Amino acid sequence: MDELIISRRSVLKFAAASLVSGAAHRLYADSNKPNENFGKEKTMEINIFAGAYENGQYTLPELPYDYDALEPLYDQETVRIHHNKHHAKYVKGLNDALSKLEQARKENDYTHIQAISNALAFNGSGHVLHTLFWHSMKPGGNGGKIPNDFKTALDESFGSSDAALKQFAAASKAVESNGWGILAYEPIAQKLLILQCEKHQNLTIWGVVPVLVCDVWEHAHYLKFQNDRAKWVDNFMQLANWDFASQRLEEAKNCAMAIRR
Repeated sequence: MDELIISRRSVLKFAAASLVSGAAHRLYADSNKPNENFGKEKTMEINIFAGAYENGQYTLPELPYDYDALEPLYDQETVRIHHNKHHAKYVKGLNDALSKLEQARKENDYTHIQAISNALAFNGSGHVLHTLFWHSMKPGGNGGKIPNDFKTALDESFGSSDAALKQFAAASKAVESNGWGILAYEPIAQKLLILQCEKHQNLTIWGVVPVLVCDVWEHAHYLKFQNDRAKWVDNFMQLANWDFASQRLEEAKNCAMAIRR
């Protein structure tokens, strides 16, 4: 798995190899631009798709809104701890795994390659998914409005947008143990799929591009909702950033077209 080491010149090489990504570097190119419809979104000068990456290390990206911006549907305390503690832990775990792989190469000692590779996949995928998660929500959501082009894509892939939203919510609520609900673009069939992900890296399909993700680990909801995951998912659906999902889908399609050429 040495090939997974990230080049200092391109952080997105990891994204292409991660279990939740299959697109190229354009996927987040424009998502950092301020949008008047994005609540309290902050202007960010770095590409955050695979996280900020400076001086050879991944770093925790800023949120695109204030910690209290998702109240009352998602409480400030949970958002703060989720971001500053849990997401930050995955960033550290990713950097640690890469450091251990570098040391293993230097010493030509791969005794612990399985454990390190598992840590790389777990923490790297956790970092990618959390980075997407923060942008999968916005203050006030879309007010229930789905952009027309994205609604058409949902209709074509699932029969109707209403059926798609119900399936996504049901899949997210039913993830076994800890994991994610993921709405993703599958470039071979050129359609949207809804996946369950266990942990951060299991039960995915290689090559799909997540366009909207819901974190259903207990740390994502326990402070406010305790073990009522269903209530948390219902609240997430009210916060869902369909403008972001629509943008992700269009850029995923463009990248897929470029790859097929």
